[in-house]
Amino acid sequence: MSLFVFFAVLLAALLHASWNALIKTGASKVTSMLILTLVQGGFGVVIAATRPLPATEVIGWLAASGVFHAGYKLFLAFAYEQGDLSRVYPIARGAAPLIVTVISALLVIDVIRPVEYLAIAILGFGIALMARGVFTSGESLRLVPLALGSAAMTAGYSLVDGLGARVSGDAVMYVAWLFILDAALFTPVLVVLRGPGVFRATRCDWTMGAMAAAASYAAYAIAVWAMTQAPIALVTALRETSILFAVLIGWLVMGDRMDRTKALAAMLIVAGVVASRF
Repeated sequence: MSLFVFFAVLLAALLHASWNALIKTGASKVTSMLILTLVQGGFGVVIAATRPLPATEVIGWLAASGVFHAGYKLFLAFAYEQGDLSRVYPIARGAAPLIVTVISALLVIDVIRPVEYLAIAILGFGIALMARGVFTSGESLRLVPLALGSAAMTAGYSLVDGLGARVSGDAVMYVAWLFILDAALFTPVLVVLRGPGVFRATRCDWTMGAMAAAASYAAYAIAVWAMTQAPIALVTALRETSILFAVLIGWLVMGDRMDRTKALAAMLIVAGVVASRF
């Protein structure tokens, strides 16, 4: 992984943590996620209009990606209704690179060096330590399967999009169409689950959702491009430094309490990032 790609993925991680914080602060997590998805879909329509249509061999990848992204947002929004940012986010983001690494190794999608497996393992341990408080603090255990469901969807779209973007040869076009399909799938499913009242939102909700959408779109566009330049499993793992950014945002901006466990977990995550550069 080149230094430019490395720092680009770190920027994507910061943007990802930022949009999750915006969604978490919304009055309705589900409605905020719907606004984000609709605005992203709008971005996708505008950008897709400037690019060639996807080739036939790319359509299957895009369809699978749309399903995974819609599932990811459903699980994540429901998880945020059960627990706070510092609990849900580490579990949802942390399990994904471990799943991707196992699948990548089994299917020989990318060649990962031993030191990179070590880096991913350190990241995974730090993330697990960050999330363990859910079992000791009396928080709702229902957030765990929901967050793990989000992680499984993340692993699915990471692999699909990394390979799909390589097949398409145009990461910008690919990301635009995946968010169009994501909006087309996510919106009707959410209406069925929560009813038409899910569209009720204030001007502030729309502003926050639009800001989150811009950050989310940019973050994932960078990540998909990076997957065309470096191993998918390594990019996915490096993106999980967003957990460190989320902890800092929670502590410095949202007033979350910082304890020794969180601090140790954050240091392990940083160590995993450093190890991935060797």
